Amino acid sequence: MPVIDISKAPVKTGSIYPRPYDAQMAGRWSIRLGEAGGLSQFGVNIVVLEPGAKSSLRHWHLNEDEFVIVTEGTCTLIDDDGRHEMSVGACAAFPAGDANGHHFINETGEEARFLVVGTRAPHEVATYADVDLKVEIGDGEATFTRRDGSPYDGADA
Repeated sequence: MPVIDISKAPVKTGSIYPRPYDAQMAGRWSIRLGEAGGLSQFGVNIVVLEPGAKSSLRHWHLNEDEFVIVTEGTCTLIDDDGRHEMSVGACAAFPAGDANGHHFINETGEEARFLVVGTRAPHEVATYADVDLKVEIGDGEATFTRRDGSPYDGADA
């Protein structure tokens, strides 16, 4: 049946980031709607940010498009152009290959939610704008390195 019961959709908590960056994702979780519907070509998730939480490290995608619409509360989008307050109905788009590092922070006292839709490229590279970190994702595996491609060992983090 194509109708998705949101209350039964998988929930993802935690982070794939290596230490110490994984701890910075406290208060963030997502409802995996695309997974619940069996989608394979793009992801659809509701990201939930508790007060003070952030969606991710500031990043940009080499091969994947990303689209966001705020569905509840208020988030602050922080990108290379500055800070942008976004309330319900506000949208943002991040085309693949646009090196505009971005993330969302909930700076309010109430929970905030946004719907994110993104492509699932067979091979993806995400670069992090504020830290010396890059991830390559392929065949279900995430490999973190420094931006220059040298191994990431957690030093100087």
